Amino acid sequence: MKLTTIALLALLQAASMKAFAQSDPYPAMAPLSQYLMPEADEIALARTAAPPAISADADVMVLRKDGYATAAQGTNGFMCLVERGWAGDSSFADFWNARQRAPICFNPAATATWVPIYLMKTRLALAGKSKKEIVQAASAALDDKRLPAIAPGAMCFMMSKQQYLNDEDKAWRPHTMFFVPSEAKSWGANVPGSPVMAADDPEEHVTIFMIPADHWSDGSAAPGMHR
Repeated sequence: MKLTTIALLALLQAASMKAFAQSDPYPAMAPLSQYLMPEADEIALARTAAPPAISADADVMVLRKDGYATAAQGTNGFMCLVERGWAGDSSFADFWNARQRAPICFNPAATATWVPIYLMKTRLALAGKSKKEIVQAASAALDDKRLPAIAPGAMCFMMSKQQYLNDEDKAWRPHTMFFVPSEAKSWGANVPGSPVMAADDPEEHVTIFMIPADHWSDGSAAPGMHR
């Protein structure tokens, strides 16, 4: 299976597009309360995105009624948060799935240039915009440089055993993701025998390379690889 972003957020594009074509199980945003969680729980969940050596010293942002806010200050330049479904692209069937929780921890380059895309999409979602309006607005902001281009070296960890990426795959696999401009074509991705997978996301002007890991962030062994 091929993954697409969920910032996306590591979402199964082929399965999502198939499901979306057949039916839209989540046609609109649920009440905001369904996307919120107790702040202490969200901080703890966000930190599971990366090994403790990284996440323990990272900033943490949490979703509140008026958007994301920094709830814990770090010292290493990384930033962890829990993405919701609107991190995905317009093909993502779980875009409005209130169960979706994707702990993710960004390095400094991704924090500066990828996170602003997600925060903008969050503001639009909380303002009541539709999926189409959110995706179009974010793409337009990238086109006219109101949002920055992806910085070299931007990457993130998605290694939480507690992640819920979508209704089909739930936790899937621990993995890292590397963000590069859309014109980047191949790092040996999506070829037989390669652990590297890639998804082009023209809506967010990026190609995302994903490398599965053998262990979750807590050090426990991950399940066997299935594609």
